[in-house]
Amino acid sequence: MTKIAILGANGRLGRVVGKAFIDAGFDVRAVTRTGKVPAELNGATSVAGDAMDRQSLIHATEGVDIVFNGLNPIYTDWGKCLPMAENVMAACHANGALHLFPGTVYNYGSPMPPVVTEDTPFRPTTEKGRIRCAMEALFGREADAGRVRTIILRAGDFFGGTGSGSWFDLVVAAKMNKGVYTAPGPANLVHEWAYLPDFAVAFVGLARNLDKLGFYEALNFPGHAVTDMDIKEAAEKALGRPLKLTFMPWWVLRAGSPFVAMWREIVSMSYLRFEPHRLVSDRLEGIIGEVPHTPLDQAVAEALDDIGITAPRAKDAA
Repeated sequence: MTKIAILGANGRLGRVVGKAFIDAGFDVRAVTRTGKVPAELNGATSVAGDAMDRQSLIHATEGVDIVFNGLNPIYTDWGKCLPMAENVMAACHANGALHLFPGTVYNYGSPMPPVVTEDTPFRPTTEKGRIRCAMEALFGREADAGRVRTIILRAGDFFGGTGSGSWFDLVVAAKMNKGVYTAPGPANLVHEWAYLPDFAVAFVGLARNLDKLGFYEALNFPGHAVTDMDIKEAAEKALGRPLKLTFMPWWVLRAGSPFVAMWREIVSMSYLRFEPHRLVSDRLEGIIGEVPHTPLDQAVAEALDDIGITAPRAKDAA
């Protein structure tokens, strides 16, 4: 049985990906700082490991075939990203493990290409974009040297799964219980989203088709390239009621960004909410077969249910 270690198993992405690999019959090891297994990963083996401690991470991933790198510090802590990436490379090299990595669209900078293919060049214009490019360059060098094999699957903004920390739950759905839909940008602008259960199943597909992949691959995951009006309509169907459309007050964040570190980091990436973009792939389907794609209405309904937003019961609506 193939053994896979999930780094960042307490995070939203790590939990969803870990569950997908458990459901697919893999031997899953959940690596967290505390060594405690999240409830969603019942059936996984729990191991304590600190991504900022190289020897700890090497020990935590000992004996696995694959390492899924779900490590993602909060926006104000991205100085840790490259050291973590270096430690992950050391752990994979020490244990002869393949490295699976979720890529982002930060690498492309502003203006965003309206259509992002697997051949679109990186032109980062933010510090986070430059960090992401540096991480992928590190992975490429390790692959070129024959030390660590890396497969990257690039996606847009996440929705779905339990927990918090995504644009979907922090902004879009934040006031839905009060009948309000909050658009982070122009309501008719196309934005790339990734429904996490689909994204996770695509990673399983890659792990099952390694014979079709090279020593270093960077693939796109075409998720839901939709507008806020599309998501609003799906949410209204799920909740059985109309939602008032409001917009994120960017002027407040811009005014406060010199004083609030998190707001400053969010504002630095604001171009993604004002420049249309979508991911396409001419390779993924040929490798894994049909690309997982839950219909938008279903995906939004399930994502809302995951964060506790559901249609009112009859007695509550009366």
